[in-house]
Amino acid sequence: MKELQKKLGYVFKNADWLKQALTHSSLSSDIHKNYERLEFLGDRILGVTVADMLCQTFANEAEGELAQRFVHLVCKETVAEVMRNLKVADYIEAANPEVCNKDTVLCDVGEAIIAAIYHDSENLTTAQDFVRMHWRGLIDRKSQPIKDDKTHLQEFAAKLTLPMPQYQLVAKTGPEHAPRFEVKVMVGEQFEAYGNGSTKKQAEQEAAAHMIAILENNNG
Repeated sequence: MKELQKKLGYVFKNADWLKQALTHSSLSSDIHKNYERLEFLGDRILGVTVADMLCQTFANEAEGELAQRFVHLVCKETVAEVMRNLKVADYIEAANPEVCNKDTVLCDVGEAIIAAIYHDSENLTTAQDFVRMHWRGLIDRKSQPIKDDKTHLQEFAAKLTLPMPQYQLVAKTGPEHAPRFEVKVMVGEQFEAYGNGSTKKQAEQEAAAHMIAILENNNG
């Protein structure tokens, strides 16, 4: 725990807060002993802190550009990346150790740690300072707003004076707890592409990426 606190850049007065932030619900179903309630609070602290950082760093950007950056910086993949850099997975307690390296778990634990720091310090600024310390480099590294493939495809189609992309759900297969979606995207009557994913949104993004490749090859 001392080694982890050194990596976090914060020393807990009451280490029970950190222990709770690192405890997966599979190890304890007690809501006051696992990280789920802390994760709920930490997510909000992370969001408002990152939003404030973006407004200060990119003072002349419009809301739409800031929103694109924001989504990228608070998504589970980014939070998990921060936690991996801090080697947090080595300290997570779960019934099945294999879950400790999953993006979803690392993200939840990361947000829980933010809330644990808030509770332990009894100071919102201290929790926000933790976020600023570990997210500042990510903001500096992103010189342009991040555009997802659906946004990129829409802009690319407009540039080529083609009709706007139209998405259609082709099939939903698999059990309810693990569905698979197949989506088709059409640009006019000439171009179509397909994508698959565990969510409809994921399938649409994959279809959009395939369509971008088709249009680039056709207009290369």
